[in-house]
Amino acid sequence: MTYIITEPCIGTKDASCVDVCPVDCIHTTAEDPQYYIDPDTCIDCAACETVCPVNAIFFEDDAPEQWKSYIEINAAWFKTHETGGAFRARTERH
Repeated sequence: MTYIITEPCIGTKDASCVDVCPVDCIHTTAEDPQYYIDPDTCIDCAACETVCPVNAIFFEDDAPEQWKSYIEINAAWFKTHETGGAFRARTERH
């Protein structure tokens, strides 16, 4: 299981979640409408969930039904984007 970022992030893209992630599993590009959590890297620490100003981050099992599709949306993003798997310093994350 993992955390996911859902619809309320779209158009907001507040980077608070990126700053607190201890494993650097939250990514985006300038063109993307939101941030995404890498399900293979997330350690389920919940640090991102508590700082999200728009309540867009949920534990996968706890996501509201209307946003369950974001489980696959988050995972799919990492299948088409290379993040290098390298840890980025906090000052380089957004």
